Amino acid sequence: MGRFFYDNAANFVEIDDRALAHLRLVLMTKLRRGEPLMFETTSPHGTSRRDFWLHPTISVQFQFAGSRQPQINPKWIDALMESANSADGLRMVPEPQS
Repeated sequence: MGRFFYDNAANFVEIDDRALAHLRLVLMTKLRRGEPLMFETTSPHGTSRRDFWLHPTISVQFQFAGSRQPQINPKWIDALMESANSADGLRMVPEPQS
């Protein structure tokens, strides 16, 4: 399990490395364009939910548990980007088959 840090080291959520790699690409695209967005995530066990308002001026950090870069699924990037561009904001949608 990797970690997504928001604003400071004490504010993070754990996310599977594969999902985190895809999330990183989507968030970096949005923030590089100067597009703030809402990001909704649930705990690994699905028992709680957190929402983050992401803005280009607030630092984010991605920490991966493994040393190997996961293979990227372009269809998942497209699905996540579609979610990020929606009125509800970015949600971790299931990975589509490649």
